[in-house]
Amino acid sequence: MRIAVVSLILALVVGVLGLYVHRRASGLLGLGVRARRALACLLAAGIIAMIFARLGRGALPDGVLRGMGLAGSTLSLGVLISAVLLAVVDLGRLIARLGGAALRRATAAGPAEGGTSRPADATPRLEEGAAREEGGPAALPLPPPVELPALARRDFLATGAAGSAFLIGGGSAVYGALLGRHDYTIEEVAIPIPGLPRSLDGFTIVQLSDIHLGLFVGEPEMRAAEDLVREARGDLVVMTGDLVDFDPRYADHLGRLTRRLGPLARHGVAAIPGNHDHFAGIDAALGALERGGARVLSNRGCVVGGPGGAFALLGVDDVWARGRVPGGGPDLGRALADVPRDLPRVLLCHNPVFFPEAAGEVALQLSGHTHGGQINLLVRPAELLLPHGYVAGLYQRGSSHLYINRGFGTAGPPARVGAPPEVSRIVLVAA
Repeated sequence: MRIAVVSLILALVVGVLGLYVHRRASGLLGLGVRARRALACLLAAGIIAMIFARLGRGALPDGVLRGMGLAGSTLSLGVLISAVLLAVVDLGRLIARLGGAALRRATAAGPAEGGTSRPADATPRLEEGAAREEGGPAALPLPPPVELPALARRDFLATGAAGSAFLIGGGSAVYGALLGRHDYTIEEVAIPIPGLPRSLDGFTIVQLSDIHLGLFVGEPEMRAAEDLVREARGDLVVMTGDLVDFDPRYADHLGRLTRRLGPLARHGVAAIPGNHDHFAGIDAALGALERGGARVLSNRGCVVGGPGGAFALLGVDDVWARGRVPGGGPDLGRALADVPRDLPRVLLCHNPVFFPEAAGEVALQLSGHTHGGQINLLVRPAELLLPHGYVAGLYQRGSSHLYINRGFGTAGPPARVGAPPEVSRIVLVAA
């Protein structure tokens, strides 16, 4: 039901923006009636394909749904990006038009208020009279004014800007769907941990987050994740939520991936849930992790290391479950009760919004959830929209650090622009 409601809202938003894009594209290209209808059918087909791919599992083979979803989502994403860019262009045109009108009014009012204006033909009369006094020929009449072309300079620039908006919107959507979502990177960051034993200096945690196993993240992406984790050479692998997209039938994929990642780190795999794991069915997601050999730390803690040196690894439930699931939501106190109080602490929490509550209690919080904004064109709007501006990378409050992984998969449109998927290599440094 949840995914159906979200899909309906998304369809309405894309549909409204599609009307705007359709009108602007039709005017820019000078489309006739038939071409306008064809464009409208194409935009509508994109929305229908995007929604049906999400909701129609079982009606068609997954491969067909995947192709429909990829095509429909790419087209719809192109509409969204183009609409935003066109709105900027149209706003600029409006401001320029209003500014020009104000300037013309001010210019017209200036001579009248000054009272020193002279007739427009005063200069030609003086020149003609002077020429006659000197005995020369009468001045030739001025040539008629040259008419400006129908497409003025300002309109030409606006048309070029609108065309660029369509090119950038469509090109970004295609790039993000075909290349951007698979442009994997390994991001390495060293983080000082007060009280970390010298024997654990350089201990490496490899973080995977927001895999979103589902229609658009399957076996090829799982192989890529395995290869990247192997390349990162970690002592411990952590999975920080949103591991299944929304369909519990993909939980078996999560179990298989966890079994493949376990042997790649000497301390195995630890995992926590995210909001999408709750949407998919929390029991299915956590059960798959446990069957795959992961330590599930949902409001739990464990000790990593031994007599020669150790730290506390804590994990909490997702903040979405707070107040929505009986007994759900993050409970850092319960996790702390599982470990000795004198150990340095590393916390796994899916949503970075929890960091202000955890700062001062833990040395490091590892999160995901934001996808780094997922779609960023030159700017990162999520920095203005998300609480505290927590989007991606490293942040600090007092002596506590927060690292936000951009995620491995995608949510919503299967595309990434300006936010490449990542596997994080967190190096703990004794401080």
